[in-house]
Amino acid sequence: MKRERIKVNVTPYEVRGNVTEEDYQCLIRQFGIWPLNKELLDRIKRNVGELHFMLRRGVFFAHRDLNWLLDEYEKGNEFFLYTGRAPSGETHIGHLVPWVLCKWLQDKFDAELWFQFPDEEKFMFKPELTFEEVQKHTYENMLDVIALGFDPKKTHFLIDTRHANLMYKEACKVAKKITFSTVKAVFGFTNETNIGSIFYTAMQSVPCFLPSILKKKNIPCLIPLGVDQDPHFRITRDILPKLGYYKPAILHAKFLSGLKSYGSKMSTSDPDSTIWTTDSPEQVRNKIMKHAFSGGRGSIAEHRKLGGNPDIDVSFQWLYYFFEPDDKKLAEIREDYKSGKLLTSELKAYLIDRINAFLKEHQRKREAAREQTDKFIFKG
Repeated sequence: MKRERIKVNVTPYEVRGNVTEEDYQCLIRQFGIWPLNKELLDRIKRNVGELHFMLRRGVFFAHRDLNWLLDEYEKGNEFFLYTGRAPSGETHIGHLVPWVLCKWLQDKFDAELWFQFPDEEKFMFKPELTFEEVQKHTYENMLDVIALGFDPKKTHFLIDTRHANLMYKEACKVAKKITFSTVKAVFGFTNETNIGSIFYTAMQSVPCFLPSILKKKNIPCLIPLGVDQDPHFRITRDILPKLGYYKPAILHAKFLSGLKSYGSKMSTSDPDSTIWTTDSPEQVRNKIMKHAFSGGRGSIAEHRKLGGNPDIDVSFQWLYYFFEPDDKKLAEIREDYKSGKLLTSELKAYLIDRINAFLKEHQRKREAAREQTDKFIFKG
């Protein structure tokens, strides 16, 4: 029997190729994660009264140990959230996907969020970056997180170099349990990989159990993340029980497509495929109209007759993943596009209006966040 092979390369450092629904099913089997099924979604809804549209629509499609986490919650045991951003540049819309779900989970489950800014990671992995540049990106990325409305009393920013006194000792305990052969096998490291990169996973593991250390009791952890980051936490989940801590539970998100092709991961290296949180209305309009891959037909007449394909249309996918939370409205757009009633230009115009409305408010809150960063940076 031939071993199943995924058609794209998905690692924490690279996503090569366009990821289709078939590929996500392959990743479930390849990574050894579990589909996020109706039973688990119903349990979330029973506990908090509703489901976020990203859960309803399968934007978050897989998990590790979510059933166990809900068991603990239903016994009356609190859990905390953990996610992060390695600051190597501006924030784009794709980065916001797990953060938006974290905000909803924080509100619904009254959970603390520990948000890690591993400023040493990109310094190690990108030779061209200086620490000064990384620090600037860290500050700018903080503004985007704060702008989403997290509770400052329940949200704690960890900056690896700033909080090294708190984290390094615990990272060493993790690192002692990880062999070089493991990181080579999981991440494809070679003898030419710098030793800082090899150590990094140990630092990324620390927020999974740091609250348990600080509160002197074991507390479950839930990590919403892009599925490409799962390999880090496969290692973490193997190590933490050996140190006496719970394995973190994980929710895996699909990638928000880059503008130029359906299924591509949005890339910071291609500005034309990306909408940044700081883009102007005119920049948004130009990028969508010029570059958003269309599922429409070659002519208006053909489109009116045969209709478009929303399943490969990037503008529709952006509405589905992020910008149209109303299921009824989304279904109407889908049917109108499939029937040919709605043209590609009209679909793009609708998306542009939704993005610009979101960014107008986000950018207002982002400016206000400049006075608030100190409230979020952990002081322990």
